[in-house]
Amino acid sequence: MKIGLFSDIHANLPAFEAMLADLDNHKPDAIYCLGDLIGYNVWPNEIISLIRERGIATLAGNHDLKTKGYSYELVSVANRTYLDTLPARIKLEYQLNNDHLNIVLAHGSTRKIDEYVLAETDEAYLLEMMNEARVDVLCVGHSHKPFHRVIRTDAGIKHVINIGSVGKPKDNNPLGCYVLITLNENVSINKKDSIKVNFIRVAYDVEKAAQAIEASPLPGELADMLRKGY
Repeated sequence: MKIGLFSDIHANLPAFEAMLADLDNHKPDAIYCLGDLIGYNVWPNEIISLIRERGIATLAGNHDLKTKGYSYELVSVANRTYLDTLPARIKLEYQLNNDHLNIVLAHGSTRKIDEYVLAETDEAYLLEMMNEARVDVLCVGHSHKPFHRVIRTDAGIKHVINIGSVGKPKDNNPLGCYVLITLNENVSINKKDSIKVNFIRVAYDVEKAAQAIEASPLPGELADMLRKGY
């Protein structure tokens, strides 16, 4: 089972189109978007149209719920209705090899849409949150900083995955980022390598996206952030 995950497109159409083309080459069995389709650039409606045309299951990100400001006011009425009805989380339950595996997708965390789950987040806090939500594999976005963290517990192995950002990376790498998770035939919460996490970086026309910002009323520093990946 191959699952494609992406997040934080932020209305960056060149980045999103490049990511989709790359993702299609990997032929995933399922695709999910963890939110923040809009904000920071000028193509929110084009992004939403592509998401809906492809029938990609999508969460609400914190920016998707904003309505004030130039980049948010570009969203059409119909697309605003779509964004306002997106779910907060998606839970995938697997029963394989007489074992349970619960994967939860959230934008920020299982507790708050705008909470940052970072590589350095306190382990005890993460375990408390994951046990509360009955999560074995937690996949989030929001921080735009990709990582995969493995936590060993008495009950089994837990995974925390931040899938980075398609359209506004913040890890000093301007390439768009998405994740492929592969569950093999022996998947188990007790076998670390039965869940494979592959971070994929995608080149795109950064200059086109940056110049679109500069030609709009958006702050010019957003263009430089795209160019430098922060």
